[in-house]
Amino acid sequence: MSTVHVFDHPLIQHKLSIMRDEKTGPKEFRELLTEISTLMAFEVTRDLPLKTVTVKTPICETQTNKIAGKKLAIVPILRAGLGMVDGIRALVPTAKVGHIGLYRDPKTLEPVEYYCKLPSDAEEREILLVDPMLATGGSSSAAIGFIKKRGCKNIKLVSLIAAPEGIERVQKDHPDVDIFVAHVDEKLNEHGYIVPGLGDAGDRLFGTK
Repeated sequence: MSTVHVFDHPLIQHKLSIMRDEKTGPKEFRELLTEISTLMAFEVTRDLPLKTVTVKTPICETQTNKIAGKKLAIVPILRAGLGMVDGIRALVPTAKVGHIGLYRDPKTLEPVEYYCKLPSDAEEREILLVDPMLATGGSSSAAIGFIKKRGCKNIKLVSLIAAPEGIERVQKDHPDVDIFVAHVDEKLNEHGYIVPGLGDAGDRLFGTK
């Protein structure tokens, strides 16, 4: 079974509280999502391997560490996932960015991929699949499946808020994918929204609510 990492850092929790407030407008919402994404990226990338290199300081030569091997790719689920990209790239500017778009078939209610563009070497990279809200888990699970079909094996799911139902779905479908969230909320309501949540992240992010 995959591991669920919940970040309890005071700064993350403080900023998340402001995002939840219905009075917070799109500009501040976007800025807070970027800031939280940067803070979360510290922990998400904690297991990146290091290699020892020799550098010459103004004083002398010394042995020090640099990231080795794994390269990153950030893949937002359109559209709300776009709000998390800049925050992560602030720490990892060399990360490549892909995009995946899904819609729900009105008859089958199953997620359908309408767009997927990944880096050409995506199968060699660690994929950070980002989406602020992990609600039912249907879209995230489907996105992971579509990415796996393209040869990617090292995938992490990074979300702002998760419902227990969404976590359970992703772990059931993809037990090899670790989940990183800022908070696990109470439940889903009858409309599939996270409770207490923060509403529709995409609408609040882009001012379309």
